[in-house]
Amino acid sequence: MENNNESKKVIFSGIQPSGNPTIGNYLGALRNWVKLQDEFDCYFCIVDLHAITVKQVPKELREKTLEMLAIYLAAGIDPEKNTIFIQSHVPAHSEAAWLLTCNSYMGELSRMTQYKDKSKKYGDNDSIGAGLFVYPVLMAADILLYNTDLVPVGQDQKQHLELARDLANRFNNAYSPTFKVPEPYIQKAGAKIMSLQDPTKKMSKSDENANAYILIMDPPEVIRKKVSRAVTDSLGVVNYSDEQPGVKNLLNILIAIKGSTPEELVEYYKGKGYAELKKDVADSIIGELEPIQTKVKELLKDKAYLESIYKKGAEKAHYISMKTLRKMQKKIGFIPR
Repeated sequence: MENNNESKKVIFSGIQPSGNPTIGNYLGALRNWVKLQDEFDCYFCIVDLHAITVKQVPKELREKTLEMLAIYLAAGIDPEKNTIFIQSHVPAHSEAAWLLTCNSYMGELSRMTQYKDKSKKYGDNDSIGAGLFVYPVLMAADILLYNTDLVPVGQDQKQHLELARDLANRFNNAYSPTFKVPEPYIQKAGAKIMSLQDPTKKMSKSDENANAYILIMDPPEVIRKKVSRAVTDSLGVVNYSDEQPGVKNLLNILIAIKGSTPEELVEYYKGKGYAELKKDVADSIIGELEPIQTKVKELLKDKAYLESIYKKGAEKAHYISMKTLRKMQKKIGFIPR
């Protein structure tokens, strides 16, 4: 199964199936992935190996993995144009991660921001899972196995891509050129959606406050309730300003969905209050998500179709990734299987 897209640059990205994806995942990642699929050779992965760095309920993990696949498809990611697969179905990811772990340093992994944040949260190093410490190396393996040229990244993931670049260069220098050194793909209109309850923090499905995020599969009445409770301020004037982060966040959602400019929206809401802004934001989110939700529910009823997609994707991903893994093994000194 040869790669027919050799003239196109390769993009790799993935989302964890733990919890539920938010409109932040949709507007900041999934919707932009759809725009990439004609120009690039895209590998879109459901990264279930990353999900188990924290304990998962097995039945829920299986359900969420299939739901995430359905969301990819419902959002417009075409399985004929892209390679869509489940990470654990391609053993090269785990094998390559170990080879790269043996070329990684404790110091660089302990400096990873997300590890440091979680260390503070959990307090005692003795109770932090080793997976949380080494999963950035698995992320590097994910990227490097496919000769990836570009990785769509937000600000919070740049450090992980830097590690992938460092490990690629280190391996290339130690054993001769093996990996492409990936570059960040900074999306022109990537939306960064913040928490509805603390607009200084990125919206996250792991937030303890359920009113802080809107899930892709939230029903309309829940979306309206969460938007109505979104933090604003006491100024009562709709401005696109860092001094009004809550209002700015609501405007950013409208900008991402409608394609409006900040100036157009500020002009439109002159003399109007936050209640009207929140109503419009809720209407826009519901209008954007309802067709996706309907399609997801349809797809989840057809398990045979979903299985055909992830099996076909895993076959191609296995073929490409094994070529890279065999190079790694040979250069390290392993006897070929």
